[in-house]
Amino acid sequence: MNTLETHAKSETQKNEGKTTAMIEARTSKVPSGTYLTLAVGSMIASAAAMVAGKRHLAQFIGQWAPSLLVIGLYNKVVKLEDELLARRERFERNP
Repeated sequence: MNTLETHAKSETQKNEGKTTAMIEARTSKVPSGTYLTLAVGSMIASAAAMVAGKRHLAQFIGQWAPSLLVIGLYNKVVKLEDELLARRERFERNP
C-alpha cells in the first residue's frame, strides 16, 4: 500500500469515527427501554393489522421489531463500552 492509499484510508477512518461518535452521542441519550417498547408496540400493531385483515400491512409493521431490537442492543453496547472506558480511565489515574 502506498502513502496516498494509507492517507486516504486514514482520512476515511477519521471521518467515520467523527460520524459514528456523533450518532452514538445522540442515541446514547435515548433510554434502552425505549427501543424495547417500540418493538413490542410494533408487534401489537402488527397483530391488530392482521386481525383487521390487512395482511401486507401487518407483515410490514411486524418487520420493524427485529430492527428496533438490534438498534436497542447496539445502544446498550455503546453505553456499556462508554462506562467501561470511563472506569478504566479512573482506575489508571488512581491505581
